[in-house]
Amino acid sequence: MTDAAKANGQDDASLAFGIFDWIDANAGLTPGEIYEQRLRMIEYADAAGFWCYHLAEHHGTPLSMAPAPNVFLAAAAERTQRLRLGPLVQLLPLANPIRNIEEVCVLDHLSNGRLELGVGRGISAEELVAYGVDPAEARDRFQESLDILLMGFTTGEVSYEGRFYSLKDSPTTIRPKQQPYPPLWYPASGIDRVPWIAGERLNTIFGYAGESLANTTAQVSRYREVLANPEPGHQALNAHVAQPRYGVTRHIYVGPTDAEALAVARTAYTDFDHNFVVRPGRRPGEHTSRRGNFDTAYGNGLVFTGSPETVRREAQALIDATGINYLLCVFAFGSLSTDQVLGSIRLFAEAVMPALTPAASAAPVES
Repeated sequence: MTDAAKANGQDDASLAFGIFDWIDANAGLTPGEIYEQRLRMIEYADAAGFWCYHLAEHHGTPLSMAPAPNVFLAAAAERTQRLRLGPLVQLLPLANPIRNIEEVCVLDHLSNGRLELGVGRGISAEELVAYGVDPAEARDRFQESLDILLMGFTTGEVSYEGRFYSLKDSPTTIRPKQQPYPPLWYPASGIDRVPWIAGERLNTIFGYAGESLANTTAQVSRYREVLANPEPGHQALNAHVAQPRYGVTRHIYVGPTDAEALAVARTAYTDFDHNFVVRPGRRPGEHTSRRGNFDTAYGNGLVFTGSPETVRREAQALIDATGINYLLCVFAFGSLSTDQVLGSIRLFAEAVMPALTPAASAAPVES
């Protein structure tokens, strides 16, 4: 195992727990109060042994009250000591790549090398259009921007001639603290993309859009298969990461009893689902969520709620069925109060997390 891999914090192949967040709107809180709620949650997670906090990027929607993730993550870095932090994902087609190189490097140093860098092209066509980007160009813009980012991180200078970017001897005077660059993440949006993700040893999450357990399990299996059989001679983008994380996200609310937790989660998730559906240019009620309302999401296993024992049982079943090595928990969503968020994550950390064990099929996959 390389020193770089150890420095990147991914030399541990055991089951890990993280937090995924949209920072969606909450009618009971001002934006500043929402930020403070999340920062208090993050401070607790830092002390309780969670591995990483991941923040989504969205624009023009109540799904994201922090549409500038780098700004919020800088605040999170100042409130934590060991918790890793990162966007999941940065929407590369919307960002100036040179500016992005600079901001990522600043974040990596502010966090003392705790940055996890998720990248993507964006799944909401409405948001891309609102930024003046043609969704049909998103994948090519993403690839050019990623090429430029990695060039800047590794060389300190960018010379690039592409369809969308033309840069000549552009210096990047700051380099990342983690070398050659922070660990990269790319969410799996379908099994057709999994071979590329695994072939590049990218950290990933599955099922974030509400796929069935069977589809998620198939994607995890395919990822592990490709990861275990790398292409000879190929230098993967995440070659410096010894053991990639691959996991799933679930909304989680833990309460003293099943009945109490279910009632709270139902109300909060209903408000979250409203935030999830609204996008730029959409009229209220025009679209339904692909995740479904609370009953649908809960019935499909996308929401874990109940007493600590109930949530432990549901989480363990998911881990065993899929073979993931990372469980990404959504603790703050919809109309949950700060006390409810902190109470839920505390019960999870104290009574659920210590009892969860790795799946028998989730032995380390290293090349």
